Amino acid sequence: MVSFLFKLLHWARPYRFRLAMGILLGVAAGLNEALLVLAVYFVFAVIFPQTGAQEIQHALDRLAAYLPDLARFLGERVKEFAITPNLGTVVLVVSIIPTVMALRGIVNYLHTYLLQWVAVRVVADFRGKLLEHLIHLPLSFHSKTSTGELMSRLANDVSTLHAALADSLVSLIKDPVALVAFAIYQITQQPRLTLLSLLVFPVCLVPVIVYTRKIRKSSEAIQNENAAVFQGIQEALSGVRIVKAYNLDPVVAEQYRRNTNRYISQFMRICRASELPGPMIEFFGMVGAAVLLAFIAMDPKQGTSAAAFMAFLSAIMLMYARIKSVIRVSNRLVQARAASLRVFELLDTVSELPEPAYPLPLHAAGQDLHFENLDFDYGDKPVLRGINLTVKAGQLVALVGASGSGKTTITNLLLRFYDPKSGSIRIGERDLREVSSKELRRQIAVVTQETILFNDTIRRNIELGRPGASAAEIEAAARHAHAHGFILEKPAGYDTVIGERGVNLSGGQRQRLAIARAILRDAPILVLDEATSALDTESERLVQAALDELMQGRTTICVAHRLSTIVNADRIVVLAEGRIVETGRHEELLRCDGHYRRLYELQFQNGAVKAAV
Repeated sequence: MVSFLFKLLHWARPYRFRLAMGILLGVAAGLNEALLVLAVYFVFAVIFPQTGAQEIQHALDRLAAYLPDLARFLGERVKEFAITPNLGTVVLVVSIIPTVMALRGIVNYLHTYLLQWVAVRVVADFRGKLLEHLIHLPLSFHSKTSTGELMSRLANDVSTLHAALADSLVSLIKDPVALVAFAIYQITQQPRLTLLSLLVFPVCLVPVIVYTRKIRKSSEAIQNENAAVFQGIQEALSGVRIVKAYNLDPVVAEQYRRNTNRYISQFMRICRASELPGPMIEFFGMVGAAVLLAFIAMDPKQGTSAAAFMAFLSAIMLMYARIKSVIRVSNRLVQARAASLRVFELLDTVSELPEPAYPLPLHAAGQDLHFENLDFDYGDKPVLRGINLTVKAGQLVALVGASGSGKTTITNLLLRFYDPKSGSIRIGERDLREVSSKELRRQIAVVTQETILFNDTIRRNIELGRPGASAAEIEAAARHAHAHGFILEKPAGYDTVIGERGVNLSGGQRQRLAIARAILRDAPILVLDEATSALDTESERLVQAALDELMQGRTTICVAHRLSTIVNADRIVVLAEGRIVETGRHEELLRCDGHYRRLYELQFQNGAVKAAV
């Protein structure tokens, strides 16, 4: 727990001034709790001198040893009040309690406000750092981790941490200080009664210890169950078309109920373990109060006045309330620690693609691409073996082959989403592992079959290719991508919000926006990953025209499924089972009775093949 709190303090360092002020005010708030009891006791004893005159005089004598002037002033006021109470003295005495309460309210407000201010910003920074870290992790990590689980950690685990931290920080400072202040007050005022009242205190610790263990176990389990709930929701919503098409509504609902029931079971265990110790502590506190009353009844001459006993009993009740609060804080911190373990586990995940300590500059324009002796595996599955390929600057090189032959993997290695098992990739003479990933990807534009658009305006989705681009540059990119016409037909033109993943656009329109984004990027290297394979004939024609504009003057690697789109490629590379089996131009490969010709025959009639030969 201590290491967990130190980690939180590390994240709070940017806000250390407000944190320190909040802590100091928490100490003041805790001391103010005891001051309130003392004020009530003092006022009660002054107004009813027959019940507490002796204790008042003893208290003034002790105060005189430290603050003689204040003790003298208070003594004079007490005497005046006892002899002939005037309006000024009465107002002064009775205003003590409202003054202390006002001070208590101000201090508590500032204490809570400052610590909540720190907590919400610490958690926001924490979530932002976690998101940044997750985005930085390689695709190999994301391929093994579900989006629903990551969303649960980002949303629920961090929110649990925030709720526990925001509430706990406030009580963590004030309540222990108040406990110590009450204990000191009790011991100095009524040492015998204090020792008697604390006889039942060890009994209070038994339920605390037992139920804290239960909370610790269930707090770890509840985060996993919550992740399962959100993973099911994410899968159902992202695959809603399949759910509807196959009438899977009952299956999805039943899975949700199962996951939710497991979550509810763990939640109620935590609820029971958190709430049961409180009533037990209150009961034992009342047992302690009954013991004190019995003690005084059996020994009425022991010298305790009604005012002193009332103040003492009030302090005891407040002490047990603070003990209950401290236990509640402890339980919240246990839950926060369980939630943070999963989050810190993500933050501690080390990227398999280390950035170079001293990255070298990269100038990709006019440079050849070299793939040399590449081997690559996805886990235990071999994907690429002995790949040697050079793409000349300005060339269009097409990668073709059956599904699973390694076409997209080559482009993923070029983008450094993964590192090869052996071999190297160079742009010019520069190995990709010698340059920063951001600098590498800044010089590559990508258009994929699965067009990724965001729930924002058309203008913003194009601008993401080069943030900060002017309106004129965005419009020019849209014109080159043959998108300007359909954009103007939208209700708000370039300011039309396209919905999540571009749901308000057709497939061809989404693809042309992606091409406009790539044009705006103006990168020297272009990667096209089956950019037209999911389009109808008319959309493909428009998109292909946009691609022709995009490819001008750029080194292009095109992963092709429709062979008709790459017949004019400078070079076609045929892959099979992770190896390059043929290379050449379209006509050359057709004349060879090999893999490319067989692929071509699968898509076109034999007559068309003969005519092409």
